[in-house]
Amino acid sequence: MPNHTTPTGPSAPGTEALSQLGRNTAAANSPEEAQLERVPSPHQGRKYVVRFTAPEFTSLCPVTGQPDFAHIVIDYIPSQWIVESKSLKLFLTSFRNHGAFHEDCSVTIAERLIELLDPEWLRIGAYWYPRGGIPIDVFWQTGEPPAGVWLPPQDVPGYRGRG
Repeated sequence: MPNHTTPTGPSAPGTEALSQLGRNTAAANSPEEAQLERVPSPHQGRKYVVRFTAPEFTSLCPVTGQPDFAHIVIDYIPSQWIVESKSLKLFLTSFRNHGAFHEDCSVTIAERLIELLDPEWLRIGAYWYPRGGIPIDVFWQTGEPPAGVWLPPQDVPGYRGRG
């Protein structure tokens, strides 16, 4: 019978300094308090796209305190670092009780990842679900993507009300 125990700490090369992976870690109360972590890219020198999709992202309207929901798609081309996925999940969760406009949440996520990773290229597509009958979608990228890299479309499923 296989052993299904969870390791008490990271064991892969370059993960020694991680403080969240493999540990019981509570989500931060705000994005400012959230700790994003990185590990060395396993394929430095190669151009490849990493995609993270968060279809249940939530934050709060800074004026009304009402919840806002988004489907976030993050694509990036690593240079030396990749983001550790548990820390990204906890970072995104930290917006749950954070009041900010859609544009601020979306660009803040991208800026924090750029600061941490210094990627070759990054884009974010934030598809916000309508409140008050108006969907607000936010798109931002660091510049033109490098030549020769396959970038899949973000293909977020449409919903009634989006053109």
